[in-house]
Amino acid sequence: MTATKQPTYKVCQSCAMPLKQDPQKGGTEADGTKSAMYCSYCYRDGKFTDDFTTAGEMQEFCKHKLMEMKFPKIIVWFFTRGIPKLERWRKSPT
Repeated sequence: MTATKQPTYKVCQSCAMPLKQDPQKGGTEADGTKSAMYCSYCYRDGKFTDDFTTAGEMQEFCKHKLMEMKFPKIIVWFFTRGIPKLERWRKSPT
C-alpha cells in the first residue's frame, strides 16, 4: 500500500494569495503544524479567521484590500477571478 501524496499549493486555497508572499509561510493547523493549503491571514489554529460563507464574499473582501493597496483594477480582477475555483469554495455557492 502506498501513501497518497498531498498536493502542493502555490496559492492560498481560500483567498488566492501566493503562499510564498505570506510572512508566516502558511496558516496553522489545530496541532500547530503549518497548513499546506491556507495562508496565515485566512487560517489559524485549524480554523478560518473569517466568517465568509461564499466565494463571492471572499472576492469582494480581497478586491477591497487590493484596491486599498493601490493595485490597478485590471490586476484586482485578475487576482480575484479564480477564487471560486479554490478548494475552500468548490462546494459552496458563489
